[in-house]
Amino acid sequence: MSTNVLRTADGWWVVRDTRAVPVDTKARTTAELLADRAAVREAAGSGETGTPVADMVALSPVTTPCRVVAQMVNYRSHARDSGFTGDIPATFFRKASGSVSGPHDTVVRPSHVKFLDYEVELGLVMGAPLPVGTVVEERDLPSYVAGLVVTNDVSARDVQLTKTQFYESKSYPTFTPTGPYLALLEPDDFAHLLDLRLKLSVNGELRQDRTLSDMIVRPAQALTLLARFQTLDPGDLLLTGTPGGTALKAPPKAVEKIGVLLPPAVKWKAFFKTQARNPHYLHRGDLITAVIATPDGRIDLGEQRTEVADAN
Repeated sequence: MSTNVLRTADGWWVVRDTRAVPVDTKARTTAELLADRAAVREAAGSGETGTPVADMVALSPVTTPCRVVAQMVNYRSHARDSGFTGDIPATFFRKASGSVSGPHDTVVRPSHVKFLDYEVELGLVMGAPLPVGTVVEERDLPSYVAGLVVTNDVSARDVQLTKTQFYESKSYPTFTPTGPYLALLEPDDFAHLLDLRLKLSVNGELRQDRTLSDMIVRPAQALTLLARFQTLDPGDLLLTGTPGGTALKAPPKAVEKIGVLLPPAVKWKAFFKTQARNPHYLHRGDLITAVIATPDGRIDLGEQRTEVADAN
């Protein structure tokens, strides 16, 4: 069974039901904690009563600085929403680790961003170095991936589309809420990854709901493809794509064909005029709730709750 680890300003904790037991470790970073799994196991097996989780302020269990890499269009449902047809090549992009925030921190929309979107994603936390040239088979995943986290790849769509700029549009501070738990997996847990269900709601309205079986490029293949050019180290984070249901949708094919003929300024003005009528983009005061778990609770990454605010 997986072990859920929580991080607070006071250190690391193993979560057991509704209470948490402190981990006796000097680890300050996620990588250092992963190197001290003995301390985590000792806390998990201790007889301490622990502290109520409800009384604790959770920080991101992925400490920074670290590498944050993400996969683009990696669920079939998201590909349909985005207007993709045929084979979709695996594509990666980087996010600034300064975008990583806690699981209950406020998501802050920059003043120049009008179209703020959400993307619940399963995050893989590396537990061992992944050198360039590594080939990862399904059976090898436990050797490289230490655990899983809930992430939200918050996106400034007007920046992303007009500049074709993923790095900026997804890297503003607070644009990668992470946690609450780092679920440290045992080798047997990896057989249950496809049962994980990702759900995201805004103000109680369910927007995204898919299992990993909807995924196009699964974790072992993704790590193999990423390792063609990118080294990863313990504590680094890979976001594995989002299901359908985001606010952004591709326009109808006829409209898209007309848009190709227009000057860029005219095309984007028309596009965002229609997007302004889309009620699903995030606004000040919205509450985003994201969960990832298997139906039987064998792996449960906890509930992420973040409110949206405008920059001052």
